[in-house]
Amino acid sequence: MPLIRTALLSCLLVLISACQSMYYDAMEQVGYHKRDILVDRVEEVQDAQKEAKEQFASALEQYQALIKIEDQDLLDKYNALNDEFEDSKEAAQQVTDRINAVESVSEALFDEWQDELALYSNANLKKQSAQKLAATQKKYNALIKSMRLAESRMQPVLGALQDQVLYLKHNLNARAIDGLKGELSTIETNVARLISDMEKSIAQSEAFIAELNQAG
Repeated sequence: MPLIRTALLSCLLVLISACQSMYYDAMEQVGYHKRDILVDRVEEVQDAQKEAKEQFASALEQYQALIKIEDQDLLDKYNALNDEFEDSKEAAQQVTDRINAVESVSEALFDEWQDELALYSNANLKKQSAQKLAATQKKYNALIKSMRLAESRMQPVLGALQDQVLYLKHNLNARAIDGLKGELSTIETNVARLISDMEKSIAQSEAFIAELNQAG
């Protein structure tokens, strides 16, 4: 069975790769190249990061309100916090999906760029292109590292929110609210770190897009 699963997975990966290649080829036929797709996907990550940043800030506000406002129905508090948790989880997944999409097209772009170096007859132009490729890859590696770091910051917040939602769900009483207060400082710190890293990643994305456009 493990061998069968491995073989099926390998076949699936080959099919996915083939589909992606067909997609890139089709887009190039209408004048939309891998570089353009990469720029668009980096911008989509930016958008997802901005949305996630706002969503996690909103979740924190709801958590703070849950603890501080005492004249709310406990079930209403639970429902509100659970909604924020679900929205935050969805926002986090969108960030992950869009970073994965960036990695997919960047790999295809850099492979193509590397292959095309062999086609040059002018040694000076080949050297310049190779230098530009190396510089762009270096900046891309820094960018994807920044994106993944910001992405990783979401998980501690999601984990803490899930813990509090589950705890509140089964303890709809005043004592439960007291129990949540102890985690407020940790969640505030984690959200602040998340927002800071998201903003740094967004700024790096803007610089990378400018560099890529210049390279074109």
